[in-house]
Amino acid sequence: MKYLIKLFPEITIKSKPVRKRFIQQLKSNLNVQLKRIDPEIKVSGNWDRLDVDGVVEQHQEAAEQVLSCTPGIGSFLRVFPHDFETIDDILQLALPHYTEVLKGKTFCLRVKRTGNHHAFSSIDVERQVGGGLNQLTEAVGVKLKKPDITIKMEIVGQQCFMVQQQQPGLGGFPLGTQDAVLSLISGGFDSGVASYLVNRRGLQTHFCFFNLGGRAHEVGVKQVSHQLWEKYSSSHRVKFVSVPFEGVVAEILTRVENSQMGVILKRMMYRAANKIADRLKLDCIVTGESVAQVSSQTLANLNVIERVSEKLVLRPLVTMDKPEIIDISRQIGTHDMASQMPEYCGVISKKPTTRARLPKIEAEEERFDFAVLDKAIEDAVVQSIDNVLKDIEEQPEVEVKQKALAGSVIVDIRHPDEIETKSFASLVSEPGQGELLGVELLEIPFFNIQNKVTEFDPAKQYLFYCEKGVMSQLHALHLKEQGHENVHVFRPQS
Repeated sequence: MKYLIKLFPEITIKSKPVRKRFIQQLKSNLNVQLKRIDPEIKVSGNWDRLDVDGVVEQHQEAAEQVLSCTPGIGSFLRVFPHDFETIDDILQLALPHYTEVLKGKTFCLRVKRTGNHHAFSSIDVERQVGGGLNQLTEAVGVKLKKPDITIKMEIVGQQCFMVQQQQPGLGGFPLGTQDAVLSLISGGFDSGVASYLVNRRGLQTHFCFFNLGGRAHEVGVKQVSHQLWEKYSSSHRVKFVSVPFEGVVAEILTRVENSQMGVILKRMMYRAANKIADRLKLDCIVTGESVAQVSSQTLANLNVIERVSEKLVLRPLVTMDKPEIIDISRQIGTHDMASQMPEYCGVISKKPTTRARLPKIEAEEERFDFAVLDKAIEDAVVQSIDNVLKDIEEQPEVEVKQKALAGSVIVDIRHPDEIETKSFASLVSEPGQGELLGVELLEIPFFNIQNKVTEFDPAKQYLFYCEKGVMSQLHALHLKEQGHENVHVFRPQS
């Protein structure tokens, strides 16, 4: 089976040396990916198009998946190649392909011809071959506007390619024609789409994840990152970097004024990302920020946040609406994973500032122990993206309890501000107050759990509580992985 690869139009308007370089890179990228499917597949051609030969029927679907997801391709055509001498030869070659297809249908024939040595024009072929098909098949007739079937042919030299199917490509530029970047990925809708968009533009995309919620969150982000790499950029090896940021979050929550927390957290992430980028020899970081989507993304706040970055910051989503971003996530296959990713919101202020002032932010940061940030950067784990799923084992299950038995301990892990606004008793005192008799209540903010777990009594059962059940699940799972079997999640019946 043969495919003709049409270049993304922006490639064709490049200068001659740039165009040649882009085409050579695209050819190399396709060779790497297609030969994984079948070593016998060959990619050839230059300048105007690329040809893919040797795809057997059993590998057709996999090969077309690669062609539809490789940056730099405008469209690709599955074709039947035939040598010919005359226009009548083309008609005779076309009959076996289209006799059954045209039964009871209107049709038109569109021909594209390359080369100046033919004694005929494209219109000549359309008229003679189209007329012959009309006479020699059971077609209803020729219809140039809105036909039932449009037959496409491409003529190059003395070869005629009869198009079986044409499919759109991904567009963009071949991966590797632009510099590499570091994408800050959380596993949600925004960062996944942002990573895809810069990748599509030819930027080799490494991933940096700031772990705020334990291994369960990290596993989910690894799966999203691997999916993006495997589907859209597996011609190049990239890195996945996981930065343990729980300590940074705890430091912010204990030392920084509430309204400034979100902006300062982002500044810490930018600082860490710059250091990681230096380690990987990268000059640019990518984020999923969109103007005014959340409080930290107002122009004033973005300006203050970006001041700490020595690297160029790209924001592919900067003017996109959320529904538009979610639509793209559906198209690229990350929607379902992103929709199940836990929102780790513990560090978000109750009343976050939307107009951060640099002097105020810098004053708050003077209270922050930057040794904590340095330790997080030092402890960052760098993995090759093709290995990130190998160390993912089946996650231990955390038992969810709807009733707290006498002698057990409920641990309210919410932020102190949340507890002040809504006490535990006000949230769970509805039908079952009696169920809490003989139950001890501890208030340990989530950012302090790791420090306090050593004080837990091994003989008691500890039930973690938060209002949405997300953070309690994450932290209980994190402790479970460390060997603490007496931790559970408390979700009282509403």
